[in-house]
Amino acid sequence: MHRRSYASTAYTRIASLLLVGLAFISGSCTRSSPATPGGAPNQPGDTSAGSGAPIPLVRPVVTFIELGSVNCVPCRAMQPILEDVRDRYGTQVNVVFYDVWTKEGQPYAQKYGIRVIPTQVFLDREGKEFFRHEGFFPAEELLKVLEKGGVRL
Repeated sequence: MHRRSYASTAYTRIASLLLVGLAFISGSCTRSSPATPGGAPNQPGDTSAGSGAPIPLVRPVVTFIELGSVNCVPCRAMQPILEDVRDRYGTQVNVVFYDVWTKEGQPYAQKYGIRVIPTQVFLDREGKEFFRHEGFFPAEELLKVLEKGGVRL
């Protein structure tokens, strides 16, 4: 009986250590802090603003920034397109959403000088803007911009 209890305890300890190790490894690849208003949005290792989705450690070809609000009808219509781009081109495109009607999102509205929402801003690998669009942006047209920025479709 004593051996069985000792073996059971040992297996429990090993399993606990494995779980802690796995949690540490999976958590060490990302940080949970969003981009700062003064810096480039979501560098590799950051968490995508507004979505909580981890950004791969591979440097994306294009950063696609959507400046809008969850309370804006055209902005909500853009959400499925953002999700589709994120799902299809995850390592090539860093998709970022800022709700500019919130206190946290207002600095980004100022930083990017938006006039209307939604506004889409596309940055190249070096963080330089190469395209901007105001209003709802159909997926077909958006994909052309991503391709122009170097994304393999």
